[in-house]
Amino acid sequence: MVQPGGGGFDLSQIMQQAQQMQQKLVEAQEELANTEVTGTSGGGLVTATVSGDSQLKNLAIDPKVVDPDDVETLADLVVAAVRDASANAQKLTEEKLGPLAGGLGGGGGMPDLGSLGFGG
Repeated sequence: MVQPGGGGFDLSQIMQQAQQMQQKLVEAQEELANTEVTGTSGGGLVTATVSGDSQLKNLAIDPKVVDPDDVETLADLVVAAVRDASANAQKLTEEKLGPLAGGLGGGGGMPDLGSLGFGG
């Protein structure tokens, strides 16, 4: 509990820090949306490009892998390339947003209220 006359916390300072973190988070999300990562399968025969926020941007298929009698293999390669690209985008997201989530108390949750003067 906050003690009257001191020993408490500065709510305006906490609000200012929260606004700064929110701004940093917005900037990081915008940077992710403008960043592209790739994933491949079949030794590079299929390449998927996704944005940092996991939006599929491009899919390149080497003509050598196109076989009208074996469409299933092509579909598997496409799925694998998209999954690889999405995993790379997830890693990038964790790298960019991880430090910001840590500032929120880890995992994007609430900060430790005990450290703010509230009982924990």
